[in-house]
Amino acid sequence: MRFSRRHLLQAAALAPFLNAPLPRPAGAQEARAGEARGGPLPPILFLHGNGDHAALWLTTLWRFESNGVPRDRLTALNFTDPLARTTDAEPQAGRSSTEDQARELAEAIRAVRERTGAARVALVGNSRGGYPIRNHVSLKGGAAEVSHAVLCGTPNRGVYAWEQNPGGEFNGRGPFLARLNGGDTDVVPGTAFLTLRSERNDKFAQPDGRLLGRAGVPTGISFDGPELRGATNLVLGELDHREAAYHPRAFREMFRFIAGREPDRLDIVPEETVTLDGLVTGVAGGVPSNRPVADASVEVHRVDPATGERIGEAVHRRTTGADGRWGPVRVEPSWALEFVLALPGHPTTHIYRSAFPRSSDVVHLRPGRALGAADAGAGAVVLMTRPRGYFGIPRDVVLLDGREAADVTRGVPTDATTTVRLPAAEAGRAVAGVFNLERIVARAWPAAENRITIAELTY
Repeated sequence: MRFSRRHLLQAAALAPFLNAPLPRPAGAQEARAGEARGGPLPPILFLHGNGDHAALWLTTLWRFESNGVPRDRLTALNFTDPLARTTDAEPQAGRSSTEDQARELAEAIRAVRERTGAARVALVGNSRGGYPIRNHVSLKGGAAEVSHAVLCGTPNRGVYAWEQNPGGEFNGRGPFLARLNGGDTDVVPGTAFLTLRSERNDKFAQPDGRLLGRAGVPTGISFDGPELRGATNLVLGELDHREAAYHPRAFREMFRFIAGREPDRLDIVPEETVTLDGLVTGVAGGVPSNRPVADASVEVHRVDPATGERIGEAVHRRTTGADGRWGPVRVEPSWALEFVLALPGHPTTHIYRSAFPRSSDVVHLRPGRALGAADAGAGAVVLMTRPRGYFGIPRDVVLLDGREAADVTRGVPTDATTTVRLPAAEAGRAVAGVFNLERIVARAWPAAENRITIAELTY
């Protein structure tokens, strides 16, 4: 099996910090042996955060698989309407309440238990995804079917505790969090609880309201806001709000908490042949939606990782049906890819990705944002996005088109997108995006044709 320079560099850089081995060939027999050493884990159900989707768990799923956990024991839930309501008890188009998420989680647990035959499941949630876990276990009587509850960066005391918006889900004084936090303990006997949090780098656990637009106003929340009374509470250094769930360091802690042993490895073991699939979802009423989109056109192209130029014809073309599925497509684990997504009412979106080392059915696609006033006169608009973390400057190297990102807030990592706009004469040329050791080269497609380019980071 061949390993790319990117895989070797990534593993080498992580090894001193994470005590991870360098990549080595590993087949199904080794993976099965890895699971056997500690016995089978309970099925694990992963819950994403506010406005997000299941694809954010991609690398975490790969790491569990690389440690011998069968793919069919790992499920990443897509909440239908992922964005919270402004006021939890008041219906709002395209948004969900805490009760909506509780119902969807209960149904997902039922389905996983029925499919696997397991009596209990482990739940892992990022940010808002921790709320339905606590709701189910603590308020809905679901502790008997949940063995482990892992909450990563969940704002358990709220994002703020203010008199404004008293019914907000994220208000520490609001009725939802008051119910969750009103007892003598925050945990339930019989379910093991773990929280993972940042030292001081979580944008939603800050004593000052600067990142909420109210500089100098105390939020009423401390840096340890994600912790729970009675739980195992771990601090993961300078990791940011999302990295507390999706970073290899976070994976190590959730694995050993659920498995009761250290993982064999933190790197991702490539497969010889990779099959990719996922959903096309969209935007409804101006907010992100995880409802499947029909009649979306998807093309997948192999591209040169050094130039972003296409290599040959498209390796896959499909128009989605009612289920929103755009695949499957078989690719090589060394191929850099371009996904082209076209659907009415949105710009044609060209998404460039690093090579996929393993198969996945949660490679979900959303169209890029509409071109707006800030893009007026631009010949091409290129974005670099980081779904599984934020850009921290000076913590990280963040370069787009050879320059450090000027539109990224310094200090506490807050932004997951940076943008460059090119003049019309430069439309079509290569644009490199660099985040630490990951580098993606995209082509700047013409904005005049209502096209937008996204270099989407995997790590």
